[in-house]
Amino acid sequence: MKRLVYKAIFFRLMGWRIMGSMDPDIPKSVLMVMPHTSWTDFFVGLFARGIIGLEMHWVGKKELFRFPMDVFFRWMGGAPLDRTGGRNTVEAIAALFDERTTFRLAISPEGTREAVSELKSGFYYIAMKANVPIIPIAFDYGTKQVRVGAPFYPTADYSNDTHCLVSHIEGVTGRFPDKGFAFKK
Repeated sequence: MKRLVYKAIFFRLMGWRIMGSMDPDIPKSVLMVMPHTSWTDFFVGLFARGIIGLEMHWVGKKELFRFPMDVFFRWMGGAPLDRTGGRNTVEAIAALFDERTTFRLAISPEGTREAVSELKSGFYYIAMKANVPIIPIAFDYGTKQVRVGAPFYPTADYSNDTHCLVSHIEGVTGRFPDKGFAFKK
């Protein structure tokens, strides 16, 4: 029933579509979500997740996960990130993949809602360390489409791999186009 409500709002009222699909047989992956130019991206992602019907997650520092907000954050797919013990962020997040049977981590490699010319590399190295594919997902406000790309397994050639992954967002328009990642061929 909830899925029908999501579809009615997302497809009919908002006018969005979902292009592509996610393979439910891939229980662990890094979801590279771009462009991230507005707080409204969160809601586009929530609707898409509800319609796709697969568990998807995000991480936040463990201090955010205190009662009563921890119940809500976990329900929304949140996972507390413990960086104590000298672990860096990539290692700490990769450990979350080891601890769970299903973990699809949504992350924006832009790292901000402002214009950037370089991506943060953490999403890539998390996927490498956790030995999971990267699934590119584009939020195109110009065509009102959420585009789900094919799973991509990193090869350890960051430059070439990110060029391939970022090509998925070529021609995509963020909510605020001047704040999106500057795509370069």
